Amino acid sequence: MGDVPALEENTQDPLTEPLRKVLGGTTAKVMAEHLGLHTVGDLLHHYPRRYAERGELTRLADLPLDEHVTVVAQVADSRVLTFNQGRGKRLEVTLTDGSGRLRLVFFGRAVHHHHKELLPGRRGMFAGKVGVFNRKLQLSHPAYELLDAGSGAEAVDAFAGRLMPIYPACKQLESWKIAKAVATVVDSLPATGWAGVADPLPAALRAERGLPTLPEALEKVHRPRTKADVELARARLKWDEAFVLQVALARRRLAEGQLPAVARRPREGGLLDAFDARLPFTLTDGQRAVSREIFDDLATEHPMHRLLQGEVGSGKTLVALRAMLAVVDAGGQAAMLAPTEVLAQQHHRSITEMMGELAEGGMLGGVEHATKVVLLTGSMGAAARRRALLDLATGEAGIVIGTHALIEDKVGFHDLGLVVVDEQHRFGVEQRDALRSKGKQPPHLLVMTATPIPRTVAMTVFGDLETSVLDQLPAGRSPIASHVVPAAEKPHFLARAWERVREEVSAGHQAYVVCPRIGDEEEPAGARRSGGRGAESGAGAGSGDGEGGADGEGADGGGERRPPLAVLDVAGQLADGPLKGLRVAALHGRMQPDAKDEVMRRFAAGELDVLVATTVIEVGVNVPNATVMVIMDADRFGVSQLHQLRGRVGRGSAPGLCLLVSETPEGSPARARLGAVAATLDGFELSRIDLEQRREGDVLGQAQSGTRSSLRMLAVIDDEEVIAAAREKATQIVADDPGLERLPELRAALEALLDAEREEYLEKG
Repeated sequence: MGDVPALEENTQDPLTEPLRKVLGGTTAKVMAEHLGLHTVGDLLHHYPRRYAERGELTRLADLPLDEHVTVVAQVADSRVLTFNQGRGKRLEVTLTDGSGRLRLVFFGRAVHHHHKELLPGRRGMFAGKVGVFNRKLQLSHPAYELLDAGSGAEAVDAFAGRLMPIYPACKQLESWKIAKAVATVVDSLPATGWAGVADPLPAALRAERGLPTLPEALEKVHRPRTKADVELARARLKWDEAFVLQVALARRRLAEGQLPAVARRPREGGLLDAFDARLPFTLTDGQRAVSREIFDDLATEHPMHRLLQGEVGSGKTLVALRAMLAVVDAGGQAAMLAPTEVLAQQHHRSITEMMGELAEGGMLGGVEHATKVVLLTGSMGAAARRRALLDLATGEAGIVIGTHALIEDKVGFHDLGLVVVDEQHRFGVEQRDALRSKGKQPPHLLVMTATPIPRTVAMTVFGDLETSVLDQLPAGRSPIASHVVPAAEKPHFLARAWERVREEVSAGHQAYVVCPRIGDEEEPAGARRSGGRGAESGAGAGSGDGEGGADGEGADGGGERRPPLAVLDVAGQLADGPLKGLRVAALHGRMQPDAKDEVMRRFAAGELDVLVATTVIEVGVNVPNATVMVIMDADRFGVSQLHQLRGRVGRGSAPGLCLLVSETPEGSPARARLGAVAATLDGFELSRIDLEQRREGDVLGQAQSGTRSSLRMLAVIDDEEVIAAAREKATQIVADDPGLERLPELRAALEALLDAEREEYLEKG
């Protein structure tokens, strides 16, 4: 990083007070252990997830069914009943107001507490939704407030009209207990002084946007009188999150811009020109425009930090290769970091094929300007590995393509000028940083992703990177038809799918069949729901291959599900059954590298008809003759992942076909997701759908930062205007005051956001 002043911790803010000092040890301990709340500020930023509306005051004789009501009544009687052979308890309370009677019911651990309070003769206000049980009206777990003998109409009106916050809770701490703790904290603040609360938003910015102060916003979000209070508080708190995060990213952009780098300008008549001259097609307008942006960045004496994103098959690899050739022309070396060995081998194969004799530098048959393109993976033989390392150290190899093996200490470069990270979401921060540190000066960085990213996410997650978008497909790409195959409801549809595969093969084409799991695991991975990419593939841990099955969100909850279908099982069943007589082979991440490479070579050469694979083929695999893909248990994959997989077909002149096989019932969320994928080929639209189903923490790359999301109020999809405006303001403020010397409250908020781990994440990026 460049010279950006370090942040200092502010200990004067009452929001930094430990909860144990305000609430007592027991409650504070539960909040810390189960909700991650340690300070007053943590609790006050634990916002209500919704608000229960208490209805207008209603007579018991006039109670409407299925509506929220508030009643003032007296406890006539209360009794605790047991059920489930004495293992369960419920409290039944009967209310009367002279016009009618109403039953209240409470279950669980709250029974004892309410039984002590709701004594016969006590008068109170009770609010809840009217239900019916055994033909009697009742309120289940209503909110209530007991009235003193002297309580008048004013207290009743205040209770009935108030919005009741419902908090994200846990088994150990119910919402109403959290509400009570919040009330205790809020009541204690006037004594210690709301004035001491550090407000991260500059006063001028608050005035310009019409936003309340932070104390006002916290008061309104926890104790709203009206819905307008809630909206005003939410608007303010969203700005806090967006603005502080954008300030952190703006500081990083400024610091990166101060770092020195070697300008890399392509040489006229050099390797890049020779490569362009041998291309059998013309670049799309989009490829030319993005290449110009990259070349302009490479020509500066500060490191490029650019995100290259685009549709499946839009030619990102070609654009990246031209950037690498420009760097080689300028005397430097380029490294491409791929997440799996299969993808690294595929990139190496396709790049050397595209370059032809230009990739044979130092070899017999090599031509002028040629360089050497080497592959470096963890499973290479010792001799090949030594040769590759020597080529890198001497500068003989201008381009290296590899996996995590590139990061190892013993790998040294002659002059590393450009790092290309493919599918960046598969890499942790430290891995990317380790490769970047191998340059004599910080190398230029090009991050590629085949997953289209909505603008808001690009500004939030990749806010330190300039963004280039390829949204134009090259000429000759064929349309892909997608259909959902409901295997459980209509098994004959699945039989027809295998007939379609045979028809495509008869026409001289090839097919993929994708399964979520390998099948040689000790215990079936899909027998439990998974929350992370790759957890169901059986390849996640230990294989280093990074392939994955369901993203976790693909499966609908409820009951045990059968294990996901496995490559090794399905390949055998197809070869002996519906695809008998066709040349069927399996591919997965746990195969030996030579075996994987041989299977891919045979498939690419047309020596195989059907490739049954895991998501190891998700990105980078390019076989134009493959026209049909059948994805088994498609509901176990994420939306963007299905779009990536589908992009492996339709890469030639013949139209593509993608069949999404699922046993999930019609009307389920999983089927709705599959329907969305089948309905559009627009990756940006699908990325929005994908994102709407994910928690913000997933979006913000918890796998990279290791911390829980700092976004509690901001929704990166819905709050585009806030994020864009916050980015603009943050950039202006950091340019004017890089150390935030004139904004100590903002510095304090930044310190709170950037705990040690997230600070490291943003520093290294």
